[in-house]
Amino acid sequence: MRSLAVISLHTSPLAQPGTGDGGGMNVYVRELVTSLAHRGVRCDVYTRRTSPDQPDEVLVEPGFRLFHLDAGAHDLPKERLPSILDEFTSRLGEALRRSPVEAIHAHYWLSAEVGHRLKHELDLPLVVTFHTLARVKEANGDPESAERLISEDRTMSCADTVLASCREEAAQLGRYYDLSPSRVAMVAPGVDHAIFSPGQRWAARQALGLPEGPLALFVGRIQPLKGLDVAVGALARSRHPNLQMAVVGGPSGVEGLDHLAGVRKLAAETGVADRIHWFEPQPHHLLSGFYRAADVCLVPSRSESFGLVALEASACGTPVVATEVGGLIDLVDHSLTGFLARERTAAVFGDHLDALIGNELMAMAMGGAAATKATGYTWSRAAADLDEVLHRITSRAPVSCA
Repeated sequence: MRSLAVISLHTSPLAQPGTGDGGGMNVYVRELVTSLAHRGVRCDVYTRRTSPDQPDEVLVEPGFRLFHLDAGAHDLPKERLPSILDEFTSRLGEALRRSPVEAIHAHYWLSAEVGHRLKHELDLPLVVTFHTLARVKEANGDPESAERLISEDRTMSCADTVLASCREEAAQLGRYYDLSPSRVAMVAPGVDHAIFSPGQRWAARQALGLPEGPLALFVGRIQPLKGLDVAVGALARSRHPNLQMAVVGGPSGVEGLDHLAGVRKLAAETGVADRIHWFEPQPHHLLSGFYRAADVCLVPSRSESFGLVALEASACGTPVVATEVGGLIDLVDHSLTGFLARERTAAVFGDHLDALIGNELMAMAMGGAAATKATGYTWSRAAADLDEVLHRITSRAPVSCA
């Protein structure tokens, strides 16, 4: 049996996505580790304890154990987590000496920094999934700290393999970090088709207490990066005065509360406040009902390494209008399964939204094509791809720092 240490320092895969620091990465880690465990890979996941009530160890299922490690105050904000990297690394090092593994898989730059240090301490190969890339975010107008930029460069030079979720992310690793294609592997995330599948729209709306008539959907953390303001602006510009919108998610990050206040103000000023239905973050499996209830799902992200919301909506037979960035380029086939917005503006999103709302037959055809396309994405396939990477890097000497 192969063994793997998975580092998810800043957020637990068991935490509910949609608020705080929890998002698609939580789903990614949980589902990928579960599928690896099903393949016979022993996975020990390490995260930071954020509450005194969290136990030291949780057996999620056979082959999948989660460990909470103490490092800093429980309520330490994400922006201050770099200050506890030494402590977390020390505690994780002790844990791995007690329970050795064959490789490390780190998620996000903070975990990658820890993984890089332990790679050298324990002479282990390191796989990294960054989920977001600092230089890509900066290119799209989201500045990042010098500490993160330096750390990513350092880790890139030493990681045995960096995983990309899509073709665009693989290209970005070469374009922004000069990373050789030989050290990049494609592992596209999946979707649980037993949960996310087409269903009756009227039944989903009835179960959620949503009204009849056309409905747009936004799912995600409320922060500038995700673009709820663009979605509400598109609603305000729509030619359909009976169009409603459901918003599922909560404020995230240092700008989250201010962004939410700004979006509410925008909705009031444009006269659409009474057409928006607000929902708190939902347990992941319940999101399928929202996807089925919607006529269209809006994903106006400024950058997106993959875009699980777009994939899950597609799997439920709901066409997607998304920004033409990152993994969304792979997930949405323009004019076939939805629309890709070449400009991230309320006007462009509004036009695509109206095209779908105004043509029911086209929307149905796109939804069917989207569901068919989504069948190609499964967590078992993702686990098989990663398992192949693990076999390759554990059969050779670890890469040395450049």
